[in-house]
Amino acid sequence: MAIFDPLTSIVGVAQTLIDKLIPDPKQKADALMKLEEMKQNGDLAVIAGQNDINKIEAANSSIFISGWRPAVGWVCVFALAYAMVVSPILAGVCLIFGKAVVMPAISIEFLGSLLLGMLGLGGMRTIEKLNGVASK
Repeated sequence: MAIFDPLTSIVGVAQTLIDKLIPDPKQKADALMKLEEMKQNGDLAVIAGQNDINKIEAANSSIFISGWRPAVGWVCVFALAYAMVVSPILAGVCLIFGKAVVMPAISIEFLGSLLLGMLGLGGMRTIEKLNGVASK
C-alpha cells in the first residue's frame, strides 16, 4: 500500500489543471515552471502542512477546536431560516395585529455562497465515506 504524499498530490492536481485550462504551449510551460519553482521554494509544502493541520484539528475531541466548521454551518442554517422563514412570518403576524415592523435584513448572497461551499465539502465527505476512503 502506497503512502499518501499530499505534496505529490497537490502537484499532480495542479499539473492536470494547467494542462486542461491553458491551451497555449508557451503559457502552459511558464505555468509549469512557476509550479516547479513553488515546489522547490517550499510553498507547496506549506499548503500540504496546512492540510495535515486541518486533519488533526478536525479529529480533536474539543468542541472549540473541531467544532468551528459545524458552527459555521449552523450559523448559516439559522441565518437562512431567519431570512427565509422567521422574518417574513413574524412581519406578517405583526402586520395582522396592526404593527408595521421592519425586520433586520441579512445578506442572502453571502450566506448562500458560504453555505453552498460547505454543502459541497460535506457532500465530498459523504462520498469519501461511501467509498470507504475515510473510516470516521
